[in-house]
Amino acid sequence: MEREIAISLGIMNSFTPSHAGPVTMAGQDSDDQGEGPGGPNVGIATRTRTRTKKPSLYKVLMLNDDYTPMEFVVHVLQSFFRMDMEEATRVMLHVHQRGVGICGVFSYEVAETKVNQVMDFARQNQHPLQCTLEKA
Repeated sequence: MEREIAISLGIMNSFTPSHAGPVTMAGQDSDDQGEGPGGPNVGIATRTRTRTKKPSLYKVLMLNDDYTPMEFVVHVLQSFFRMDMEEATRVMLHVHQRGVGICGVFSYEVAETKVNQVMDFARQNQHPLQCTLEKA
């Protein structure tokens, strides 16, 4: 009878098959008539949401040295970090004057890839340019 009432009121959920018998709440014996806050044999449905954690960000840092030409550093900044000439020159001068500068902030995988690409490119062109990453 309760089942018929629940169906006619539209409160059956998709987790209860239509051929199932009466539903009892967890912790109740089958002979217990469990008068709860919602009446007999009624449970409270809860919905949980999982939130995706955003990836940690990492700064790609370029280190100054006395041997890598400034033009090469500007070229690297334009090629690997998509900077225009003005921004690349500004970052290059910052690195030259202060010893270190931020090229960009990325997820770990992207930052690691960019560091490796810059280091390989500098090595191929016989420059001692150093690039590293640190947590932002």
